[in-house]
Amino acid sequence: MKIVRRDIEPNGPGSVKMVPDDPDDLWFAYNLIAQGDRVMAVTFRKVLREAASGGREAERIRLKLEIQVEDVDYDKGGSMLRIRGKNILENEHVKIGAFHTLELEIKRAFVLRKDVWDSFTRDTLKQASDPGASADLAVVLMQEGLAHIFLVGRSVTTSRARIETSIPRKHGPAIAGYESALKKFFENVLQAFVKHVDFSVIRCAVIASPGFTKDQFHRHLLLEAERRQLRPIIENKSRILLVHTTSGYRHSLREVLDAPNVMNMIKDTKAAKEVQALKEFFDMLSNESARACYGPKHVEIAHERMAVQTLLITDELFRNSDIATRKKYVKLVESVKGSGGEAYIFSSMHISGEQLAQLSGIAAILRFPLPDLEDIEM
Repeated sequence: MKIVRRDIEPNGPGSVKMVPDDPDDLWFAYNLIAQGDRVMAVTFRKVLREAASGGREAERIRLKLEIQVEDVDYDKGGSMLRIRGKNILENEHVKIGAFHTLELEIKRAFVLRKDVWDSFTRDTLKQASDPGASADLAVVLMQEGLAHIFLVGRSVTTSRARIETSIPRKHGPAIAGYESALKKFFENVLQAFVKHVDFSVIRCAVIASPGFTKDQFHRHLLLEAERRQLRPIIENKSRILLVHTTSGYRHSLREVLDAPNVMNMIKDTKAAKEVQALKEFFDMLSNESARACYGPKHVEIAHERMAVQTLLITDELFRNSDIATRKKYVKLVESVKGSGGEAYIFSSMHISGEQLAQLSGIAAILRFPLPDLEDIEM
C-alpha cells in the first residue's frame, strides 16, 4: 500500500490518503474502513443532460465524492471494494444525503477519515505499508489428473487455476493412453504455471502432491523450460520447492505452509510468524491441553488470570458492526501486549486465518495450566 499522505492522532481523529497496489492492500483497506468513517474517492455516475434535439440523454461523468460509510463489501474475485453510504460533499450532480456506492480498485487513490484511529487500525495501516511483510507464495497443489494453482499473499489466499484431465489406468493395453494423458495434463499445468506465477513478485513457487506426481511434473517443467527457453523458470529454478501433501485439494495448503523448506523461505514475514504461532497452539492443544484454550469466554477468563502468553485472533472480530464489541477486542489485544504477551491478528482470508476461524476466531497459548477452564461452558 502506498501512503500518499498521513495525518492522524493515536486514539484520535485523522485522515490518510492511500493507493492500493495489490489484492492484499484491498483486504487491508477492508479491515480499515468501518461504519461511520468517511471515504473520498473519484467515482463515475450517470447524469441526465439536455440533448440538442430537446430530449434528455444519459452521460457517464467522472467526479469526486465523499461518503459516510454504511456498508463495505469485499469482492475477492474482482479485486474490488464496494463502499455504500450517503454523500457528504457538496456537488452539482449528487445531492447531500443521496446514497452512492464507491468502488475502490487497485491503483486508485482514496482518502479515509476516522474519528478514532485505535491501535488495531494503526497496526493494520503499518502492516499494509510495510514492503518487507510480503509472504507471497505460488503453490501448485496436485495429484494425478487434478491440479490447483494458489497465490498465498500476506492476507489473501486466492485460487488462480484448476486443471483437470481424465487419466486412464497405468497397466495393460491402456499404458500408452496413460502416458499420453499424463503428458497432456502436465502441459496444461505448465501453461497455467507460466500464466500465473510471476517470480518478480513471489518469494518461491511450491509444487506439492501425494506420491511422485510433484517430482514428475517438476522434471517436465524444467525440461520444457530449457527446450522453450522460458527464462523466468530457468533463472529461478532454485526457488521452486517440492513438498509432500496428502492430497491435491485446498485443505492441504496448511501442509505446504508447515513444510520446513517453505517456512525457511518466508521465515521473516508476518504470515510465517502467524503460521508458526498457530502450529504451536495446536501442538499445545494436543500435548498439554490445560495450557491452550479457545473461544471468547475461555480466552477472556484466562486473560483475567494473567495467563495469556500468546493471543491468536482473526481480523473478522474487529469488523463487528457493534462498536462496543469491536472496542472489547481492541482492548484485549492492547492488554495482552501490555502484560508482556504476544498478539497475532490473522487474516480470515488467509489459509491460517481460515483454520483459526474454525475455532471461533480466537485462541490462546497460556503461561501456566488452567485445567478448570474445561469445566466452564463456552
